Amino acid sequence: SSLSLHSAQFAVSSRMSAMADYSPSLLNLRSRSNARPSAAALAPDEFDDSANRTGNKLGGDGVPDPRDRDEDLHPAPACLGLAIAVFFVAIVLYLSSEPVVRPRIWTKEELAIHNGTVEELPILLGILGNVYDVTKGRTHYGVGGSYNHFAGRDATRAFVSGNFTGDGLTDSVRGLSPMQLKSLVDWQKFYNKSYIYMGKLVGTYYYPNGTATKELKWVHTNAKVGIKLLKQQESEEKKHPNCNSRWSQNHGGEVWCDIGYPRLVQKVGELHLTGKVSSRCACYRMEELSQHGLKVYEGCSSLASTCKVS
Repeated sequence: SSLSLHSAQFAVSSRMSAMADYSPSLLNLRSRSNARPSAAALAPDEFDDSANRTGNKLGGDGVPDPRDRDEDLHPAPACLGLAIAVFFVAIVLYLSSEPVVRPRIWTKEELAIHNGTVEELPILLGILGNVYDVTKGRTHYGVGGSYNHFAGRDATRAFVSGNFTGDGLTDSVRGLSPMQLKSLVDWQKFYNKSYIYMGKLVGTYYYPNGTATKELKWVHTNAKVGIKLLKQQESEEKKHPNCNSRWSQNHGGEVWCDIGYPRLVQKVGELHLTGKVSSRCACYRMEELSQHGLKVYEGCSSLASTCKVS
């Protein structure tokens, strides 16, 4: 009956209104469904239909046909089906929507209790003063996991030092090389991409109001130095490629150049990058052999293309 159909429509409308009160996405959906179409969108069909109601729907004696009134009271089955479909889509959108996480300021004490020991709490860690939810990696960051030492604290230094005990689990990065600082910035980018950002940690890198400290600015400045030095090193290695090398138990090791002559040379910017001095075998052409800092392998001729190494 028309009464039962109107009751069904009312029930569907009421449930959609209730759902929309709890979900912004549903509210937008309901707003779009209730939006009035423009005059251009309605023309010409609907406007023509309203104009014809006084002519085409009159009986032969000029009196409106009662059957037309019944047609107006009965909604088309397609409209009712559409309303039901929209209702179920709204439910799916509501149930599938994830809660919005609002980043905030954290203290060390608050962070410490999110170390994976309490099942009901998310697992959090800090790096360079930024806090991330790593709960989805509970098998790694939870109790007994291989990365549990990072949970509930900011152990920035350990990401590059490899010291996961005692004083190694600290957020202090003083004494690290520009290359190591660049690596820390890369680690933070990884967490930004892979996990949920939860906010900032008050302490070494952020003030209570959330602004960056001088220490954080120092880290990023020196990390940029590391990037610059690394590019210089890569450029030098392209100009003078590494030697070929091989080793066998019977013949020992040897290095050789397809073009040029093997020379030991200090890596460009290595002291600033890693805090250590190291050398590599590079190939130099005849006209470049007089450059400063090139060393001939011991026991090898200066113009030999292959040299034995210990």
